[in-house]
Amino acid sequence: MTLGANIGATHSSAWRGLAAVVGGVATAIAVSVAAIVAVVFAATLVVVGFMATALLGLAAFALRGRRHARAKASSDPNLIEARNVGGHSWVAYGWNERR
Repeated sequence: MTLGANIGATHSSAWRGLAAVVGGVATAIAVSVAAIVAVVFAATLVVVGFMATALLGLAAFALRGRRHARAKASSDPNLIEARNVGGHSWVAYGWNERR
């Protein structure tokens, strides 16, 4: 029997009707699964958008706070500047210029 032996057959069988029903059910299940996956993907994009908006808002507040938190150079002449140079080591500047 060759692969295309039933291509021109005119007689129908019970299997052909059953195959059509099973094919229709499989198609309906595939469409349902695809719709559910599409909804989940869209909801994921919405959540990522909200998270990105919140992150940008927090970054804006942080930059705004950083801008306002800088000390003025002449605010207090008794203050010295110290920088962390790694671990528990600090270097202080301006302490020897006090009078």
